[in-house]
This record gives sequence, structure tokens and C-alpha cells, in this order.
Amino acid sequence: MKKVVLYLLSLAVVMIIAGCSSSASSEDKDTIRMAWLPNESGADLVEARDEIGKIIEEKTGMKVEHQTTTDYIVAIEAIANGNADVAFLGAQGYIEAHNKNENVLPLVVPTGASGTLDDAVYYSWLAVQKGNEDQYKDGDGYAIDEIQGKRFSFVSNSSTSGFKVPSTGIVDYFSKKEEFSSLTAEDLLEGGDDKFFTEVLFGGSHQGSAVNLLSDKVDVAAFCDTCVNNYVELAEGEENRPGSVYRVLDDAAEPFNTVAGKEFSLISVTPVLNAPFVMNTETISEDLQKQLLDIMTSDEIAENEKVFVPEDSEFSGLFKKTADERLVEVEDAWFNPIRELSK
Repeated sequence: MKKVVLYLLSLAVVMIIAGCSSSASSEDKDTIRMAWLPNESGADLVEARDEIGKIIEEKTGMKVEHQTTTDYIVAIEAIANGNADVAFLGAQGYIEAHNKNENVLPLVVPTGASGTLDDAVYYSWLAVQKGNEDQYKDGDGYAIDEIQGKRFSFVSNSSTSGFKVPSTGIVDYFSKKEEFSSLTAEDLLEGGDDKFFTEVLFGGSHQGSAVNLLSDKVDVAAFCDTCVNNYVELAEGEENRPGSVYRVLDDAAEPFNTVAGKEFSLISVTPVLNAPFVMNTETISEDLQKQLLDIMTSDEIAENEKVFVPEDSEFSGLFKKTADERLVEVEDAWFNPIRELSK
């Protein structure tokens, strides 16, 4: 009986200490820790990251500490376990973090040109090196039949547009064929003579996946438009259309500096829900959550040319400004279409 009483007393002490620790971490903070995926962690985006941090510091009186990463799971784990307070994640990364900790919730998401969520999308690409696109032609368009048996690069299996969307599209397309009727996304993770792909690489970032293609490590690669926009220019065709050709800028920053001038063609283009800024509501108070929402959705952010970069600017930023783009509040349910891809 004494052991039981002692155990209950010890448990009570632990709970009290935990409660005090949680309160201190939320209410008495002087630093906001912001985690970034590998795609936004490069040196070319340091000014863009710092600009957002500077505005938050000015408005809250708190310090912003940027946590850059080289692995998707590091950023996801950081926000889920409370080592980061805010993170910029893809939709799939947010869902994984929320599944680990239901207190991780979306804060804001960038809109489309309309300034609303109606066109808040970017694009997942399947690309091949320029000159190899004809083998994927299907009449006047393109088809992905010939990707089977090729060397393939994804971004990370926690990437929305670099894995979840393209893998779902590949499975949906090929599972209609009798020989691939039991194909699953897990079958695409590894290559081999008896696998769907002969070789599978993961770029670690969208930039890395694109460089895998352009350095001839793979035949086909998945990556998104927004993460490579700062490094490439449209050479032929229309933006985000199969058959269009993009060329790496001569003065492209790392990692594209090793493949400057190389060209690639799109064979598949799929719209994807925009990536959110998310927050851990356990580590920041309700008042701070409201402050951050007000800051991020403000005209000051929307009109800041280091956050929403004008089309004619050479600044390497996070978002483009073509019309009325801005950050707006978003609810968890908005990401349900991405959740459905896992069912």
C-alpha cells in the first residue's frame, strides 16, 4: 500500500512539474523558433527568411530563431515535439506533424493571384531531360506509360508534391493495367530489376531531385514549380503545361550551379494545395497565436517585396506577386484532399 501511495505522490509531482514547464514554455517565451524544410533552407533564401523573422520580431518584441534543415522529417519532428513553435511545411508534412501531435495546427497559407484560397495551388511536375521527351508523347500530348522501368527521383516520402501526389498519380494510372493491378505507393520506394523502377533516388529537397535529373542520375524526376522558380526560366511553351521546356539560369545558385544551362521538359503537371505555415499551439499562447495570425495576414506582409516578390525582381524570395497574392488564415479541414490520397 505504501508503494502505491508513494507512486501516486511521485506521479503528482511529475504532473505538477510538467504543468509548470508547459506554462513557462507557452506564456513566458522570449523566442519564437521557426523551422524550415530543406527546400527553403538554402543560403539563397536567407534574406527572405530573415525578412519574415524581422517583421515578427518588430511586432511581438520577441526574438525569432530560424531552424534550417536538410531533411523533411527533422522539420516535421521539430514542430510536432515542440522544438519549434512555427514551421513552413508542405500539406503532407503538416498532416504528418498533426498526426503526431494534434496541437499542431495550420496558421496561414499563401493564396493564388485572386487573393483567396480558390486558386491557392502550385504544381507537381514529372520532368525529363530535354531531348528525351518524345518517348513519352501520346498523340498531341504526353503520357507516363514509359516511366516504368526507368531510373526515378522523388524528393522525400514526406513531400506532398515530391512524393505523395506523384506516387498516387502513378499508382492510379498503372493500377488500371492488369499487370500492375496490385501496385501500391510503397512499391515505388525502392528500385531493382524486379521493381516498378530500376532505380529510385530521393533528392532530399525539390532542388535536389531536379539536380538528380539534370546530372543524369535518373531518367525522370518529381519536383515542384515553386521550389525551382528561383533557378530556372521558361524556354519553350507555357508555364506549368506538359511539353514546356525550362532552362537552368547561367548564374543559378547552389545546387543548380553545377547544371547551369541544362534544360528539362515537363511530361506531367498536377495542381497541389499550397504549403502552410503551421504552429504548435502547446508551445505558444493563445495571445501569441492571434498576434502571429494578425502579422502574417497583414498588408505589411502582403506588400513586402522580400516576401511576395514582384515578377520583374531578381530577389530570391518565397512567394511571387503577380496580382493579389497574400497570406490568409486556413483551417485543418482545407487539407482533407491531401489526406484522401492516403486512403
